[in-house]
Amino acid sequence: MSYDTDAKLTEVFEELSRREPIFHRSEFGTTRRDFENMTDPAFREVGASGRCYSRQQIIDILVERYSKPYEENWSIDGVRCTELAPDTYLLTYTLVQAGTRVTRRATVWRRVQDDWKILYHQGTIVEKPEECVGVTGRAG
Repeated sequence: MSYDTDAKLTEVFEELSRREPIFHRSEFGTTRRDFENMTDPAFREVGASGRCYSRQQIIDILVERYSKPYEENWSIDGVRCTELAPDTYLLTYTLVQAGTRVTRRATVWRRVQDDWKILYHQGTIVEKPEECVGVTGRAG
């Protein structure tokens, strides 16, 4: 478990960590219906470019991405879970793609009955990865 996550959140941390990075784990589904089930109807995303996306835009992008063979090399580090409200959690982490593209990610999750819904997601490009805690193990 992350050194910054409250021990009482161990189960939630483990459940959500298995689901991240969102939309990059085919075991949770790759169809329009799967993506609709993963996301809250009010879902919004802010991409690494700063562009805002609606739920429908993201689902359309994902359906296109997975319509053909798709493989990606990524790793995550520095995962942290914070409870925001009852059944609502913020998961943050560093995502390294293809060994060179480094982004900080934040996802707001809500537990709905026995499942999880994504409310919000944001990715921010890290311009100096060597200064990003969780990638190098030190702060800049």
